[in-house]
Amino acid sequence: MDTAAMPQPRCVWDIQAQLGEGPVWSAREQALYFVDIVGHAIHRFHPATGARSSWPTPKRPGFVVPVSDGTLMCGLKDGLYRFDPASGDFRCEVAVEPGLPGNRINDGCVDSMGRLWFGTMDDGESTPTGALYSVTRKPDGLCVQRHDEGYIVTNGPAISPDGMKLYHNHSPAGIIYVFDLAADGELTNRRVFARLADGYPDGVVVDSAGVLWVGVWNGGRIERFQPDGTRLEPITVPAQNVTKVAFGGPDLRTVYITTARKNTPDGRLATLPQAGGLFSMAVEVAGQAPTMFPATEMAEMAALPDITKG
Repeated sequence: MDTAAMPQPRCVWDIQAQLGEGPVWSAREQALYFVDIVGHAIHRFHPATGARSSWPTPKRPGFVVPVSDGTLMCGLKDGLYRFDPASGDFRCEVAVEPGLPGNRINDGCVDSMGRLWFGTMDDGESTPTGALYSVTRKPDGLCVQRHDEGYIVTNGPAISPDGMKLYHNHSPAGIIYVFDLAADGELTNRRVFARLADGYPDGVVVDSAGVLWVGVWNGGRIERFQPDGTRLEPITVPAQNVTKVAFGGPDLRTVYITTARKNTPDGRLATLPQAGGLFSMAVEVAGQAPTMFPATEMAEMAALPDITKG
């Protein structure tokens, strides 16, 4: 593929995030939300007007996803919290892994059935205490199910357009896994989908054609893989640490890219002054239509255990 024909990311918000992560498109607001994990903040960008808003978080945020009532579900260090952008208030809905105070919640996404998926990780990035979870809403609160474990740093998850595959990363090992995802939310047949030899796979998202987009930490690029694992031409981003992409805009043909200044040497920052910024670029293939997490129980959801052991 001719690299000259590849889209070129441009910085739309030179926010200089220490650890920009978790971009997600809100179709209701036509806005992009993302977090700064180290900076303890949630940010919102309105592309049509250029308006920008930020809110402090009481603990490290790993992700935010839109909820059907206009609020957001936020994965903070120790649990899932409802966040109201209108007031800036946080309310804990369920604690996660209370027996593992050294862990924190990292990346997350919502599948087409309205299930929330997220991973946890060792905040010291040295011990394999992280795990992969799914969440559904029930009349008495959130029901959390543990699916996989043994991760030092989790990233992803992301779901294929047909809803039958889930991708999830073990970032320090450079491994992207893929699972078979059943209609009832059960995961089976974990296997290696791809490995990165240069840099570490960070956040992932899947477009409407089934192509997996991977932010590469310490790699300065986005990797892309066809559903069969074929590697496509990478896209260079002017930041050493590229964390995740999201598809947004009215037609879902704008890619937004979060980056981080954390762990970038001063010499590299001198040549990459917009590291930590929010970037965007136009693409031909749209992303998947975003799904909101339900504010009330969805009757069609399969029943899950009330909560897992931490």
